[in-house]
Amino acid sequence: MSEIVVVKLGGTTLADQQQVLVEVAAVARKRPIVLVHGGGKRMSEWLERLGVPTRFEGGLRVTDPAALEVAAAVLRGVVNSELVAALRDVGCDAVGLSGVDGGLLIGERLPDVGLVAHVTGIRRDLLDSLLVADQVPVVAPLARDEQGVVCNVNADDAAAGIAAGLGARQLVLLTDVDGVRDASGTKLDSTTVAEAEALIADGTISGGMVPKVKAALAALAWDDAEAIIADGSAPDALVRALEDPTFGTRVSARARAGAA
Repeated sequence: MSEIVVVKLGGTTLADQQQVLVEVAAVARKRPIVLVHGGGKRMSEWLERLGVPTRFEGGLRVTDPAALEVAAAVLRGVVNSELVAALRDVGCDAVGLSGVDGGLLIGERLPDVGLVAHVTGIRRDLLDSLLVADQVPVVAPLARDEQGVVCNVNADDAAAGIAAGLGARQLVLLTDVDGVRDASGTKLDSTTVAEAEALIADGTISGGMVPKVKAALAALAWDDAEAIIADGSAPDALVRALEDPTFGTRVSARARAGAA
């Protein structure tokens, strides 16, 4: 397992992400970091502007060919370029790419949601070459499926696939909520794999939180790995997610071993 940390940013505006990007730059001076971004809110704005309907199933955006064109333009074009430029402005040597570049993300088409793929593996040589050069890869969540068709990918899923494929010690999923909550509404500082799966099964974890928690579980490829789901809008969000065990919700691979 490596000291690499994979961070997933949500799809809010660049202004909302500015403080987190400063933190990303600071962390990148100490350890290798890969940044994966979403763009859901920006996509929804563009889809509405263009008159393309939006529908979700199980927390995933149903993506037809028209929506995929918008996804590629917004994610790889607008959002990725903005983030790379902003990171470079704060002294971070960032490089933008998508999961299609270099065959980075290996995808498998999901049923019933159109042109949407699940990450089943990665080709890590491109990321390794960037990390060795002290550069920060900024990855847009697109991938080709088994037939070579470009598909949309949930950004949490993309981040989890990269974290598992790189053997990253930590995956941080920065979102707009403060963590996972139990049936009573209490935020969980930590949860086991069995507990998280049970909360999904009984509907306590629902909607957009389902793919986040499933991504956290999928990232636990190593015994000492952990995934953190935390509020990206909180002060010092990234540093606290990495260092403060009471910030957000942690899922650890050790919990998986203990629950088996």
